Amino acid sequence: MSARPPLTARRLRLAAELRKMRERAGMTATEAARTLGTSQGQLSNVESGRFGVSPERIRALARIYSCPDQAFIEALVTMATDRTLGWWESYREVLPSGLLDLAELEHHAIAVRTAYTAHMPGLLQTADHAREIFRHVIPAPTAPEVEHRVSHRVKRQGILYGDAPTAYRTTVHEAALRMRVGGRDVSRAQLQHLLDMSERDHITIRVIPYDVGAFPGSGQSINYLYGSVPQLDTAQLDQFHGPVLLDAESLLDKYRNLLDIVEATALTPGKSRDLIHSIAQNL
Repeated sequence: MSARPPLTARRLRLAAELRKMRERAGMTATEAARTLGTSQGQLSNVESGRFGVSPERIRALARIYSCPDQAFIEALVTMATDRTLGWWESYREVLPSGLLDLAELEHHAIAVRTAYTAHMPGLLQTADHAREIFRHVIPAPTAPEVEHRVSHRVKRQGILYGDAPTAYRTTVHEAALRMRVGGRDVSRAQLQHLLDMSERDHITIRVIPYDVGAFPGSGQSINYLYGSVPQLDTAQLDQFHGPVLLDAESLLDKYRNLLDIVEATALTPGKSRDLIHSIAQNL
């Protein structure tokens, strides 16, 4: 018997959206299965991600649930038909699944928006900076584990390059810029990398200076991944135990608004570059 494909973030999200569609229609799994002509157990397996689902079945469920949003339905169909395994799957046996989920979501996002207070954005870290960060992971990783994490992070950054790079906006606090991760040379190279990346048309970097003081969301690192339709957006929060993925509409609204507020407190991109350059010069 062939191995069942892994429960990837995208596959689980498709399952969750089908379940939410049914719940919005006010139907139980038993009622929906009966109308569809299948068993409640089969539908539950689809809604948990254990079973795959065909485009025809997705469209049939959308009709049963009276979902009028064709763009959303077709986005779900695309998720169901794209079963290729990405580069991140080669790390499944050596890295936590949460890191693979983040790479998968970034790969499929049409835009990425982030905010960081105490760390450099992962998508903008140099390999040397990332290596130093990973050396301080708890429990302490082995040298090979550190290198796996570094290579995975560098490959994630591939979405920012190529002929059709992903639009990326980030807000970084001055505290992260002044933290000497890896010493002066590594820190200076990291800041220069930020300056270089900020010159790319699809990348916007804003800095929140110390003199802003307190601001909403100051204790939270946020990655916001825009899906092909708004219903498929994902907010990802960094926690000590690993990444946390959020997809409830109320929470997505909350984090979009929070990112707007955080961004509004920051300097303009031009003044942000000036501050980064000044910090680098004075290291």
